[in-house]
Amino acid sequence: MNKKILTLSLFLLFAGYGCAAGGSELERTVQAQGQLLIQNQQRINDLQSDIDTLRGQLEETKYQLNQTIERQKIILQQMAGSSALSFNTNTGSSQEAISSPTTSTFGPVSTVAAPELSGWTTSGNDKTDYNFIMRFISDGKQSDELIAAFQKFLKVYPKSVYRSNVNYWLGQLFYKQGKKNDASYYYATVVKDFPSSPKAAESLYKVGIILFDKGDKTSAKAVFQQVVNKYSKDKNIVELANKKLASL
Repeated sequence: MNKKILTLSLFLLFAGYGCAAGGSELERTVQAQGQLLIQNQQRINDLQSDIDTLRGQLEETKYQLNQTIERQKIILQQMAGSSALSFNTNTGSSQEAISSPTTSTFGPVSTVAAPELSGWTTSGNDKTDYNFIMRFISDGKQSDELIAAFQKFLKVYPKSVYRSNVNYWLGQLFYKQGKKNDASYYYATVVKDFPSSPKAAESLYKVGIILFDKGDKTSAKAVFQQVVNKYSKDKNIVELANKKLASL
């Protein structure tokens, strides 16, 4: 009888141990799978950040290329007009060429009309409209029109992939005008709503610059430190932030 009780007790003991061991092994498996999921998600986030960076670089390259093409067109038109003027002079039509230099055989010589933004309306295609507005970024004379166009863009295309860039450029334009509160709002929007955008690190840095300009060095220091901690991969911006931190 005692042997039966002892045998039963040992059986229950080892059975309990087996369950505990099995439960521990299951827990370790679940933890390992959870860790793997976290690592995969981090890889996905890193890849998305790299894609956003490449997209931003591509946009900048396309913008520069478009600017170069436009300049070449103007140069070619001017060269064609100059050739026409020379031709008319050599064939005895100098009086006509002098009195009407803008109506030569090859068209206008120096009256290439610059496109304007004041009467611009959206086309229904966010990419087309974004690229059109970007053509005027280097034109300091149309900054107010640029601001109005970008703000219209945000209203018409609330889900556009270009929204982070548009907010960044609005920050740049307002900062250039000395309207630092407005600039800070758009920079902060980039950081808050598009943290993985290629423009996010610079936007956060610009928020720190505005705070520094206003004399709020404590807040500026906190922002610069956040740039260093949050955007360590953006070496250029981190270097600028570290220089500001060293001066505070």
